[in-house]
Amino acid sequence: MENTTLLIAIIQNAIDGIITINDRGTIELINPAACTLFDYQPDEVIGQNIMMLMPDPDKSQHDNFISRYRATGKANIMGVGREVLGLRKDGTIFPFRLGLSEVQFSGRRIFTGFIHDLSKEKEAERKLKDYAAHLEELVEERTITLKDTVKALQSAQDELNDLLDKEKELSLLKSRFVSMASHEFRTPLTSVKLSASLIEKYAGSIKSEHIAKHVGKIKNAVGNLTTILNDFLSLEKLEAGKEEVNYTDFDLVKFAEEITEEMQVMAKNNQTIIYLHSGVNSMVRLDQNLLKNCINNLITNAIKYSGENSFIDFNTEINANRCIIAVKDNGIGIPEADQKHLFEAFFRAHNTGTIPGTGLGLNIVTRYAGLMNGVVSFKSEVNQGTLFTISFPNHE
Repeated sequence: MENTTLLIAIIQNAIDGIITINDRGTIELINPAACTLFDYQPDEVIGQNIMMLMPDPDKSQHDNFISRYRATGKANIMGVGREVLGLRKDGTIFPFRLGLSEVQFSGRRIFTGFIHDLSKEKEAERKLKDYAAHLEELVEERTITLKDTVKALQSAQDELNDLLDKEKELSLLKSRFVSMASHEFRTPLTSVKLSASLIEKYAGSIKSEHIAKHVGKIKNAVGNLTTILNDFLSLEKLEAGKEEVNYTDFDLVKFAEEITEEMQVMAKNNQTIIYLHSGVNSMVRLDQNLLKNCINNLITNAIKYSGENSFIDFNTEINANRCIIAVKDNGIGIPEADQKHLFEAFFRAHNTGTIPGTGLGLNIVTRYAGLMNGVVSFKSEVNQGTLFTISFPNHE
């Protein structure tokens, strides 16, 4: 009796549904959990056929199962859990896992069904499938977008390559033109300069101020054009990467004295270039052609932007670590607003007025100095002059 009471208590309080039927499918017992699942009261189902809790097609299959069992005495689904569908009182269908067992009781066969509701698991599974499908859609959309982006990028890359090819062609044509034009212009300019010198020589006996004045203008114009051509040629070589550094050991003092002598000829009336060297050593290892171009540019600027009756200081120094080149003038100076753009190609300060120039000189100086690991710096004030300094590492 006690065992029976315990068994009934277990069945009544089980969290899963429990239903017992006889061999004809008639419900004999249903616990509260099963009543809750199917939304029936016990008296509504006890004595009824189990098929009332089954939707089609499980309902008809259950008839076949009962018939086959009564004919053969074998129930193949015993002890095997399987997923089936249940039919609630309101007609809704829900999934559950069914486990069946057979019990011989008082000469009768009793079948017990253990019902575990799968609604939450199925809902979670459905949501997971929906989420997976949504992710697949997103991936597909992103894939399509990515493919479109790749196509657009490829198209842009093709266009860019075409533009780069055209740019290379234009650059090559420009280089050829600059090189050709510069060399072609040199010949007539040399002839003009020579003719001006001959005119000056043959007209010397006439002693005409007008002849000397205009011959001087011709020479200055030729010199300016030659400087422009040299700047363009230098720039073209730098842009094309054709300029190479050729290091040699040479005497900096002797080198600087020769430059001073050459540049003094170009100076204005009563302009004097004063050269001074500091340090015991005078030997350096640099590229003479590049260094001469740098110094010539700086001294030429000092001459152009300084007035007559002025001094231009040209100093060199060799110490334990550095070789320093300095050129200082007392000219118009550089406005502070222009100083940050000073080394840009084709840039000229706003106070240069009608003084001729291409705006390439200082750009070339910094690039030539850079090829030799040099650094260019300056100090300047308007109407107080400018000091340019190039510092190279000492290769001793």
